[in-house]
Amino acid sequence: MADYSYIGSGRIYMEDLGANPATGLIDIGNVSELTLTPAEDVKELLDYTSPGGGTYNEVRRISSVEMSMTIREFSPENIARILRGNASSTVAGTITGEVHTANPGAFIPTQYPPVVVSAVTNSAGSTTYVQGTDYDVVPGGIVVTPGGGITAGQIIHIDYSHLALDTVEALVNAGKEYRIFFAGLNEARSGKEVTLDLYRVRLGVAQSVPLIGEDFAGYQVGGKLLKDTTKTGIGVSQYFRAMLVA
Repeated sequence: MADYSYIGSGRIYMEDLGANPATGLIDIGNVSELTLTPAEDVKELLDYTSPGGGTYNEVRRISSVEMSMTIREFSPENIARILRGNASSTVAGTITGEVHTANPGAFIPTQYPPVVVSAVTNSAGSTTYVQGTDYDVVPGGIVVTPGGGITAGQIIHIDYSHLALDTVEALVNAGKEYRIFFAGLNEARSGKEVTLDLYRVRLGVAQSVPLIGEDFAGYQVGGKLLKDTTKTGIGVSQYFRAMLVA
């Protein structure tokens, strides 16, 4: 008998089935876990013919097949996929006169993370505040220095430059359907190919999105396989197909 031991690795490709225009299957990067979990609905007929009981007959039906995967790439496209968002890009640029209300000791997030803050002024533009004395530049914005020249509730204008950015607006879309293709290799069989084509998967949101930690983050997301009625023929699955190199 052939040895079909299995240790899997490989690439995951996903296609948004509702995208217009169609995008095709896109590599989503490093994925550390891909699992299918079938569930059964079991109908049992008890044995009423003898006092000892037992099972006279049973029918087992597949009620659903769940998919889960752990994504290790924190790309804007993946964040959008797992948080039902939209991803967009912004080129590097400069912002002039961005308006904020300041309070001593408070952090002020700018619209884009600043690289260089060129000026912070009062609303009239008559006073230019001094970095290190009136405010400090920190990741994401500035912090107003207590005891400096900026007073509570004061309107200030900030001029700064920023790098190119990717932005995700999260939780703005309904759940989407994806085709998911696994182009795998079986390390236990000298890297022989294994492929898995999941025709329709209704993807859920991420179970958690760890943002602070001491290890590489993983973003676990699940979904359910749905029937693809375009797949027809005797013995042809309408859910998924697996292929293994002999």
